[in-house]
Amino acid sequence: MSPFDFLNDINKTQKGIMTDENEKEYNSFVINRSLSYFNDTVLFANEMNVNHHLDNILQYHFLLNIVRPRKRFSKWTKPTLENDLEAVKEFYGYSNEKAHQILSLLSDDQINYIKKKINKGGKRGK
Repeated sequence: MSPFDFLNDINKTQKGIMTDENEKEYNSFVINRSLSYFNDTVLFANEMNVNHHLDNILQYHFLLNIVRPRKRFSKWTKPTLENDLEAVKEFYGYSNEKAHQILSLLSDDQINYIKKKINKGGKRGK
């Protein structure tokens, strides 16, 4: 059983699918992060982050009983700044801190120029 099955149960069906056997498959980080994207559930997710020491079954039952059923879906944000930061670091030879400061001063065109200059060819990872 995947964490998304638990998330689906919390958001839509609310049948209470957690048992003693599949309690270890509950990933509170994934569940809380997914719920944090919505205005009506962000405070509940934060409450579970504050009380991370609770057992998985207690966290699950809290969310199951307090979250109203609704269709919730969002794509997870990806760290695009990471690639930009690495490009600036390589181009100028800066540390993480310096590159972070410079990144806020550069325009998108300048960042694209830097990426073209440091491109070594070949296949890129996604």
